[in-house]
Amino acid sequence: MTDPQPRPADSPRPAGLLEGKVVLVVGASRGIGAEAARLFAREGAAVVLTARSEPELAALAEQLREEGHRAAHVVGDVSSAADTDRFVEVALESFARLDGALNNAAVTQGGRLDELSEEDFDRIMAINVKGVWLALRAELRAMREAGSGSIVNVSSIGGLKGSSGFGAYQATKHAVIGLTRTAAHDNGPAGVRVNALAPGPVLTPMLRQGGGATPGAIESRIAATPLRKAAEPSEVAEAAAWLLSDRASHISGVVLPVDGGFSS
Repeated sequence: MTDPQPRPADSPRPAGLLEGKVVLVVGASRGIGAEAARLFAREGAAVVLTARSEPELAALAEQLREEGHRAAHVVGDVSSAADTDRFVEVALESFARLDGALNNAAVTQGGRLDELSEEDFDRIMAINVKGVWLALRAELRAMREAGSGSIVNVSSIGGLKGSSGFGAYQATKHAVIGLTRTAAHDNGPAGVRVNALAPGPVLTPMLRQGGGATPGAIESRIAATPLRKAAEPSEVAEAAAWLLSDRASHISGVVLPVDGGFSS
């Protein structure tokens, strides 16, 4: 068998999965969001990054621009309607359109439901549920007007099944799935697709923080995963990129597990 002919140096590069698109990444300062921003940019998208942390966010946006990508950033709180509206405004002001969005901002909360304070319950609901709804609302308004778009919400395998010690967090992730499915039905006729990812354990700071509240939780979930490992943030980002792309053009209302077989 002969070796394949080398591609001429001046031949065009293959188009990226998200070539020419403008994608908003909510919760982009670290973990899944940061890896998604990097991947989307490499796949050809202009990215608008949002988070509450200015230093991390600004550094990532600057890094992407230095690498030759198009990137803007805006600091804000996903639980604020004014801030989520501003996220979309910055995308339109910077790049004149909004084709896709990844709603990834979330916090976790360990402990039994009867041990949870009202303050902690309100905080996790404000970010994980209200925040997704506010981001969706702003994104959908822009996409409906344009007549097209794709949104991916980050839920969790905890939104599909129950387990001990994370009741409030799991309740929020069930709610994200409900929002996703309803939004898919409401906005499909307008040309907008809405899907969700349901990651299992992912090697992020949030995983370590949440697992620390329930000793052995991380290890037991990995042991119950057929692939016997937690996901890297980049592996979740790859699934998001595909759902946002035109290659998933007839996929809407789906909750895609990215869990190494944990839910099988």
